[in-house]
Amino acid sequence: VQLQASGGGLVQAGGSQRLSCAASGRTLSMGWFRQAPGKEREFVAAIMLTGRTTYYADSVKDRFTISRDNAMNTLYLQMNSLKPEDTAVYYCAAAKSLTIHSQDYDYWGQGTLVTVSS
Repeated sequence: VQLQASGGGLVQAGGSQRLSCAASGRTLSMGWFRQAPGKEREFVAAIMLTGRTTYYADSVKDRFTISRDNAMNTLYLQMNSLKPEDTAVYYCAAAKSLTIHSQDYDYWGQGTLVTVSS
């Protein structure tokens, strides 16, 4: 499976941005991770195949929403009330089960940069 993330860009603090991740085939659970400059990659959100169950990092809960369109093989991350500390390269990934651990993801997209200005 190949994953292609898109939708990054420059946004002002308090603004919104939506990321997309197009998959070349059917995927099971999917997730978003991010890596800020000088920091390790961290979990952001994950969603199972049916979309009924989602996980969020505490830092983005109530601000970000993960969703998927299985007919289009596309994953989304709606980001609202963005903060400068949300600045990072955002990666989408696919796994066999719903998990927050990056080592459990088998496929990764190339990343898309989100920059939040203060």
